[in-house]
Amino acid sequence: MICQRLLVSRFLPVLVGLMGSSQLHAESITLRVCAENPHYLEWRGKPAVLISSAEHYGAVLNADFDYRKYLATLAADGMNHTRTFSGAAYLEPEGAFHIEGNTLAPAQGRYVCPWGRSTTPGASDGGNLWDLTQWNEAYFERLRDFIATASKCGVVVEFNFFCPFYIDKDSGESKMWPLSPFHPHNNVNASGPDDRTAVYTLERSGPLLAAQERFVRRVVDELKDADNVYYEICNEPYIADCVAPDWQAHISGVIADAQRDHAQPKLISQNIANKMARIVNPDPRVSLFNFHYTYPPVAREENADIPFPLGNNETGFRGNSDEVYRNEAWDWMLAGGALFSHLDYSFTKGHEDGSFSFPPSQPGGGGAEFRRQLAVLASFMQRLDLKKVTVAPELLASQSAKLSVRLLTVKDRQYAAYLHHSAPPLWKKSKELRQGPFVDQLALKIPTGRWKVQWIDPASGNLIQESRLIAQTDLTKLHTPKYQTDLALFVERLAE
Repeated sequence: MICQRLLVSRFLPVLVGLMGSSQLHAESITLRVCAENPHYLEWRGKPAVLISSAEHYGAVLNADFDYRKYLATLAADGMNHTRTFSGAAYLEPEGAFHIEGNTLAPAQGRYVCPWGRSTTPGASDGGNLWDLTQWNEAYFERLRDFIATASKCGVVVEFNFFCPFYIDKDSGESKMWPLSPFHPHNNVNASGPDDRTAVYTLERSGPLLAAQERFVRRVVDELKDADNVYYEICNEPYIADCVAPDWQAHISGVIADAQRDHAQPKLISQNIANKMARIVNPDPRVSLFNFHYTYPPVAREENADIPFPLGNNETGFRGNSDEVYRNEAWDWMLAGGALFSHLDYSFTKGHEDGSFSFPPSQPGGGGAEFRRQLAVLASFMQRLDLKKVTVAPELLASQSAKLSVRLLTVKDRQYAAYLHHSAPPLWKKSKELRQGPFVDQLALKIPTGRWKVQWIDPASGNLIQESRLIAQTDLTKLHTPKYQTDLALFVERLAE
């Protein structure tokens, strides 16, 4: 009931505009690629972008995390996306990556795992060894309720099946691998190799592959009726050569086969790279391609020919301030991105309302104020006709020196731009933005006619300046109002 109450609160206009509520649409249509514009998504019968600032992926596997309160907070703050790790093979020790309040590091005895326990003691967490042939039904009950609650709250869930086991820089060993139910010392089946790099391979994983397949099929079956899920094969498979490409293709095939008879099969996503990589010979079963830490948004530009949505679904390592991540979000979305999901460290156990005051050592940012700023971006994007919007740098005829401009257009009807002075390589400080005041000019190739011009503060959403323009030639010069950090522009044709 908590999200239903929120939907009739003061947030209703924002939420309906962002995502549509299951309470407001009789016909529930699962997330899919937008047929009219495949660079974007469609959900519940409407074109959609996914924009969020969300927790560190432990909502399901951490028994102490109140996901209902968390999802209600996302809804109230105008966010419509979250990632969650499955818990089938991967969790983290306390202190991993210097994260305070890490939801992927459940307390002793509070790890919710899909595998059942045997009667044999000796698992790394102090409990009995896991049995990879048995299920923990409490896990699937929690998963179903998490997804159903997210749906009521208007939140799309990226369900991430697997994750490689990272190496600690100081010790040269993995602190995650000894915790995994897949480690042969942690399961009664003595399944799997001792080598963490063999877990996600076809040739060396041994009986683990069958367990992985069973788990994938069980999850896909459990969630077949959900309208708000897509499946990511593996988080950061490119780390330390731990995940074989043919294994990824095999798992995507298992997902596709498991839902071949479903009325509304879910999208499959693949995590391509940190920052940038050219997508070559994409898996035909994959429909959403995600990047991490992709700033500036080169990944979107270099893969513009890929006729599918691209996402930036993990951020961080640029300090704690809001402005750099706001800049990253606007740059990505105005470069044609379909998804932006910030890693928000203000969500922890006991602070599921996103109120945790994290230390400066945290490897990222987040918080209520940042989520409010992202809601401004989400509202801005929904003003565009997403069925027809395209990236249009060619329509920018000129601009002030050192000014970065990202430009989208709905041909002859709408123009949306994001301006700032902090783009690499001219600005090399990744943890802060160049400060003004700035006054810039740019020339746009827009048709003759009457137009409304709005200059908007991306941080507050406030309208700084509005004017009417009569374009008498195909080239229109615009002068910005004075601004300090960044600026958004929205130009819309007026009825004749």
